[in-house]
Amino acid sequence: MNDRQTLSRPEKVFNKLIAYLTKPSNVIVISFLIILTSCIVYPLYSVYSAAMSVGQMDSMMYNSLFGLHLKKGDMTFLNFSMLMLGKYSREYSTSFFWKPLWNSIRMSTYSSIIALLVGGIIAWLITRTDIKYKKYISSVFVFPYIMPSWTLALVWKNVFANSKVGTGITGMLESLTGICVPSWFVYGIFPCSVVMGIHYAPFAYILIGGILRNMDANLEEAATILKADRWRIIRKVTLPIVLPALISTVLLVFSSTMASYAVPVFVGSPGDFYVMSTMLRSLYSSSYSGQSYVMTLVLVLIGIGMLALNQAVIGKRKSFTTVTGKSGQVSFVRLKGNKLISLVIVIVLFFMAIFPIISFALESLCEVQGDYSTLTLKYWLSREEIGGIHVAVGKGILFNSTILGALWGSIKLSAVVSLVVGTAGFLIGYGVSKNRGSKLATLLSNVAFFPYLIPSMAFGSIFLAVSTKLLFLRGTFLLLVIVASIKYLPFASRSGASAMMQLSGEIEEAAIIVGAPWHIRMTKILFPIQKASFISGYLLPFVSCIRELSLFILLTSSGTLITTLLSYFDERNVVQMSNGINLLIILVVLIVNFTINKLTGASIDKGIGGN
Repeated sequence: MNDRQTLSRPEKVFNKLIAYLTKPSNVIVISFLIILTSCIVYPLYSVYSAAMSVGQMDSMMYNSLFGLHLKKGDMTFLNFSMLMLGKYSREYSTSFFWKPLWNSIRMSTYSSIIALLVGGIIAWLITRTDIKYKKYISSVFVFPYIMPSWTLALVWKNVFANSKVGTGITGMLESLTGICVPSWFVYGIFPCSVVMGIHYAPFAYILIGGILRNMDANLEEAATILKADRWRIIRKVTLPIVLPALISTVLLVFSSTMASYAVPVFVGSPGDFYVMSTMLRSLYSSSYSGQSYVMTLVLVLIGIGMLALNQAVIGKRKSFTTVTGKSGQVSFVRLKGNKLISLVIVIVLFFMAIFPIISFALESLCEVQGDYSTLTLKYWLSREEIGGIHVAVGKGILFNSTILGALWGSIKLSAVVSLVVGTAGFLIGYGVSKNRGSKLATLLSNVAFFPYLIPSMAFGSIFLAVSTKLLFLRGTFLLLVIVASIKYLPFASRSGASAMMQLSGEIEEAAIIVGAPWHIRMTKILFPIQKASFISGYLLPFVSCIRELSLFILLTSSGTLITTLLSYFDERNVVQMSNGINLLIILVVLIVNFTINKLTGASIDKGIGGN
């Protein structure tokens, strides 16, 4: 009887475990599963616990209304029944929960429709027609996503605000023409939906365009041979094939818009249009923290519901094969009025991508907003204190230590987060690809993607609850790094997994045969081959983090990051400073994106457009 037969069952299990852990890919999968599960399960428990606890003002309200003797931190279901069930009054529940929830759902739905229509149409025009200026359109169309979400919101205010609406600020349209547009056009659900839809339209363009670009042209050619008209081909062939991209876009836009904070504040709140995110912050700022965490739980459940809906719809189809290795020649649709259509799109894109920069520059120079006869450089170059009516403005932007410090804080945070997220995404992609098909790899992929489904405001609120238990994290730079790294990991993990899946296993096997250690294989062989894809995993978190507001608004003070400082000035109607700061953010993002693109070739619109 040999040694193998005499081994006990525990010894066999131990040997299998040792053999399993000798593979770096297995260690990566296990390690990240433990880390990510801890960083998701514990925070979710913390926010549930916080939702069951009463805040300072909660306890005072409940004791006064119901004759109780609750103290701050006591556990109770009153937060749920008060906010959602109208225990005190239906009017309170309606005003603070149900109406904002309904507004959020409507805004998210309309934004999803706009994003699908705008992004899908542009993707079809680029990939399936003979439209002109494809390279320009493809490059410029992604600008609304690269720039902060509130960019178009501020432009909307700069252009359409008038003396008869909201705060009474004069916008560009009224200043130049005397025309005052109606209040619903300036503030409320209409501008919020349009702005968020345009901001996320590039995602629909990228997802749908990528599928159309790689789709076997024979599928549409066969329908053409059978005498099907163009609309029938689109409806019966093209649309079913791009269904996964359509569902993914709806998932992205709806989930992200549900907890968007900046856009509803800029063009919603002045028109008394309140959504879940603005009400959540209002409740927390008023020390009704228990009720604010109830809202957080609702937003988390909505995100999970969107994932379940996505799986239910896509799961019915086992295959979405569109690339067959056959004909790649696409018969472009010849557009009637090609030049006119192309020119209209170019002009529209100018106002979407280029005009905002011009607008912010002009508005930051106006002593009186909208009055271009009062241009001045003092808000940029003044070395002395600039007087403000309601708030201390400080020195000019380029000499303002608070603004420059906040900008450096954002750059430093974004750099650290991009390094952490990009590296983690690269490793997760390696682990998932090497263990493809295994339950642990599938679980890791899903766990890494989960934070993407939780709206940013809710995600920040979750870790705010964590910081109330782990006090050493509260208000620290480390807390911001942890929150942003987990939130943006889905970008890098999906990018890393996709890049690794494209690599043949023979490449690494050849390196193993010649004795190359694991770290050499990763840094000298695998990373250089898919350099552009992996660098995107570093670039996207940087771009997303430096322009983020909703995620950080509850976690840090207004002077820590450039986005929270922008919100501070905008809420106090110091429009020159808010416009100037927004211009700074855009320029930093565009410079970083352009530099990385030129140095490495990484580009989020690569592979879709333009000749």
